[in-house]
Amino acid sequence: MSHASPSLREALQRARKARRVSQLELALQLGVSQRHVSFVESGRSRPSRELLIAWLRVLDVPMALSNEALITAGYAPAYTEGQLDDPWLADAGQALEQLLKAHEPAPALILDAEWNLLRMNSGTIWLVTTLMPSAAALMGQGPVNILDLLTHPEGLARHVTNLDDVGPRFLAMLRREAASHPSLQPRVAAYEAFLVSRLGSVTPSGSWSRPQAPVLTTRFASPHGELAFFSMFSTFGTPNDITLASLRVEHMFPADDATRLVLKQQMG
Repeated sequence: MSHASPSLREALQRARKARRVSQLELALQLGVSQRHVSFVESGRSRPSRELLIAWLRVLDVPMALSNEALITAGYAPAYTEGQLDDPWLADAGQALEQLLKAHEPAPALILDAEWNLLRMNSGTIWLVTTLMPSAAALMGQGPVNILDLLTHPEGLARHVTNLDDVGPRFLAMLRREAASHPSLQPRVAAYEAFLVSRLGSVTPSGSWSRPQAPVLTTRFASPHGELAFFSMFSTFGTPNDITLASLRVEHMFPADDATRLVLKQQMG
């Protein structure tokens, strides 16, 4: 009987417990016995490649980590990892460009799993450089990370007028993401330190018992007055490429008439 390596079985146990799925629930979803799940997690049995791929999908393990688990088990990886400008990803790239342009004059931007800013429309460029003029030079020097822009000494978060509300909620979201993407941890820690320095606490203001607005609105102090936006995210459905799976398009929508008017005036 072949055995699962310690790193593989430990990774599978962590993934299952993180999703709060029991061995029995996992076995039912995979169509195998609970005994077999137990044997794999204890290292007494080695899953087939097909079963391991299904196992990782059921537990919603990120594709990059799934590839690592497959390689650890001695199998070929299941997912490709291209670059957005690769010819074979051209259709996806064009679709993303259409989303950015269709959202003008409001800001829209493409982010990867680590919050690196990959592409943006002119609305995003206007908003970022209006709030943080030095960002124009930063964006011309190479990849820019949105979390770095937020915590920069002259950064975007310093212009947020309701930081006591949106900051802790955004931090909670980042912490959840960092559980699947450990490389985010240093930037999440930097954002938390920034919040503590500004607010003295990372607890949201107000009472959780009060009715909350249907969407979380971020308000920025700008030379044109207060600008208010809420966001929606678009992702690819059932991608089979690590790069595409990591991408999301953030669409920022004006939350009031004053913001819509400023965008119309400034962006034509």
